[in-house]
Amino acid sequence: MAEKKPIKIVETSLRDAHQSLIATRMPTEEMLPIVDVMDQVGYHAVECWGGATFDAALRFLKEDPWDRLRKLRDGFKNTKLQMLFRGQNILGYNHYSDDVVEYFAQKSVANGIDIVRIFDCLNDLRNLETSVKATKKEGGHAQIALSYTLGDAYTLDYWKDTAKRIEDMGADSLCIKDMAGLLIPYEATELVQALREGTDIPIDIHTHCTSGVAQMTYLKAVEAGCDIIDTAISPLSMGTSQPPTEVMVETFKGTPYDTGLDMKVLKKIADYFKPYREECLENGLLSPKVMGVNINTLLYQVPGGMLSNLVSQLDEMGASEKFEEVLEEVPRVRKDFGEPPLVTPSSQIVGTQAVLNVVTGERYKMINQQAKDLLAGKYGQTVKPFNPEVQKKAIGDEDPIACRPADLLEPSLAKYEEEIKQWKQQDEDVLTYALFPQVAKDYFEYREAQQTKVDPKVADKENGAYPV
Repeated sequence: MAEKKPIKIVETSLRDAHQSLIATRMPTEEMLPIVDVMDQVGYHAVECWGGATFDAALRFLKEDPWDRLRKLRDGFKNTKLQMLFRGQNILGYNHYSDDVVEYFAQKSVANGIDIVRIFDCLNDLRNLETSVKATKKEGGHAQIALSYTLGDAYTLDYWKDTAKRIEDMGADSLCIKDMAGLLIPYEATELVQALREGTDIPIDIHTHCTSGVAQMTYLKAVEAGCDIIDTAISPLSMGTSQPPTEVMVETFKGTPYDTGLDMKVLKKIADYFKPYREECLENGLLSPKVMGVNINTLLYQVPGGMLSNLVSQLDEMGASEKFEEVLEEVPRVRKDFGEPPLVTPSSQIVGTQAVLNVVTGERYKMINQQAKDLLAGKYGQTVKPFNPEVQKKAIGDEDPIACRPADLLEPSLAKYEEEIKQWKQQDEDVLTYALFPQVAKDYFEYREAQQTKVDPKVADKENGAYPV
């Protein structure tokens, strides 16, 4: 019999589950009534903030994301709260100066976050240094997430060596972030064993059900020695979301990995979210398209959200019949671009370029600005070198950046403070504005109108039913 080692559960229903299934549209008012029950479960943590929740709350729900965090913190008396933080990108889509990153980490912890999961789309650890140090300075738990992907460069030695570097950076735990559901069961065994050779810190495995193998992958990862798995309560699970919490709890019941979680309490949570799921199916927020197994994920390494973005891009161009061609072009572009993991924002950059290559009928006839920035080193260093011909076509004779990109950015917090003076009602407003200037300004004007009851705008929840 294996040594007793209860597996810990991170519940994702309040962040990644609804981000993956209903484009991050769950409002705070839908979350709060069930918080007391969720707080009784004994989760390792509840992931409830960060990722796309910040942007979507402001843009589509007309909510202050900081207010959401404070309300959740008030409700969860016994449970750690976790967020997803995109390293130097914070929760936006560009690199921000170090003073903004540090202040964001400070305010996230001050408003109630316990565990900050920090990742970089290229796995360039230099882009994580500032946020890891800032999180630890505030007394938060800094978890570094490695974006899992496949390719010549991503050997077991690569993962093992990177795990050692992560521990040396001061990370409190490590996560394998398998955003596309590419990690298959027996490879999970090998990967966890390799990580164990590289580090002693706790290992968390995060995956999605997109490719249909996630539950088996978790089983093998747990048997191989991982410490934590990410799951979603059943009505918000499966498809492009995580495996169901109840299924994984039942799987390990009576084994050395028994979670100890009470199925009766979990059932109450599932019963609460079932009507919401039905409502989302009826109003179109939850599309049946994201609920099945998509084998294209394993064939082309394309995450679920990226697939839907490709479909909508091609529809807008009147070229939906070229979908298969674009899927076949994605791995070729990815190779030219240094084999980055396909996760925000690298997935959008590679996907958009693949669309342009196919629709124009000539590879790299048009190169979008984000692709030029990637090839100029403005996002950091990829594991493999760029295709030199493609790089030259994109940036000419310009010397690519070799340093950490944020080293070239001047401190900018004071500038944002000055620009926001007329709207500022709380310290955190400057961070909201720094990340999404126009969206923040629209929200601040809406907030002011609501407070004065002069021409209040109505939150347009119908606006944009699919991913941000």
